[in-house]
Amino acid sequence: MKRLIFVVLATLLYLHADAQPARRRVKSGEADKAEKSVDRASLQFPVAVKVPEDVVWRRDVYRQLDLTQDKNAPLYYPVEPSAGKINLFTYIFDLLLTGKITAYEYKLDGNESFTSRDKVDMKELLARHHIYYEEENGRMRVSASDIPSAEVTRYYVKESSYFDQRTSTFRTKVTALCPVLMRGDDFGGEATPYPLFWLRYDDVSAYLARHAMMASNYNNVTNMTAADYFAMNLYDGKIYKTNNMQGKVLANYCKTDSAMANEQKKIEKQLVDFEKHVWGHTDSLAVDTTAVEEAADKKKEKVSRASRTTRRTQSSAADRKKTKSEKTTVSKTRRSGSSGGGQSSPRVTVRRQRR
Repeated sequence: MKRLIFVVLATLLYLHADAQPARRRVKSGEADKAEKSVDRASLQFPVAVKVPEDVVWRRDVYRQLDLTQDKNAPLYYPVEPSAGKINLFTYIFDLLLTGKITAYEYKLDGNESFTSRDKVDMKELLARHHIYYEEENGRMRVSASDIPSAEVTRYYVKESSYFDQRTSTFRTKVTALCPVLMRGDDFGGEATPYPLFWLRYDDVSAYLARHAMMASNYNNVTNMTAADYFAMNLYDGKIYKTNNMQGKVLANYCKTDSAMANEQKKIEKQLVDFEKHVWGHTDSLAVDTTAVEEAADKKKEKVSRASRTTRRTQSSAADRKKTKSEKTTVSKTRRSGSSGGGQSSPRVTVRRQRR
């Protein structure tokens, strides 16, 4: 009887599984495969260090990276695949097409949102930016020549500078990436930026650890991974936005280029000053304290020299005044003595007689 019940249950389970549509079974298998791939990559390359939620200080800034500059050039070259090497956007684009990572919409306010409803529809993205693709067996394929890697000459990077009180350290970590398509019009005007999508850095960091790129113009065998590049903050970008209560970018309240440059320098200085005065940076504190003490000693010495010089000057002036007064008194005395009684003593001239 037990055997019969077991056989019936097995038959029902088989019929239920067979009743599912083939497309649903394929999608489920692909999702499991993608999830396993992500987990395997994360285990092999555990490079992502998440920002703790309970930090006592944190500041988020957004930077604009110009890939034509030397410090950012490793992200851009080679523009076309060459000798098995590809640039960062081509690598990310391939990961998106295979479903290994997820892209999120770039909203009009420029803020990122990593929720399920903000996920990017790849077909709609390709159609919006006129990127030619082919579809085979439900998968999209884009040839290397059709990927607009040459036009992606900018990146928006969100980085978080925070103080971790548990380890008494100050860190600066990239938390989001956004490739920007710079495309001109048909009349040869200035290129217009088109931010494509946001990527959560923790989602792509495991794959960036496998993307090697050239790190030096002088030693062509010096390579590093994209994860190391971002972890060491080797990029150079100008701040265009910070997380603030009003949600404004710098361009909203900096009306001139000089005001923008001054505001960027001010924010950079605030970050550097805070880093110098947090726990765990005792060397910098000691250097700063010594420098302050030396500056104070020099100031005191300068004031002391100025005071001594002033006293000497005042003393010399008093001496000169006193001497002048004494001379004047003597002169008056002599004049008064020579004119007393209206008479003068006769002069006696002695001549030597010649023989």
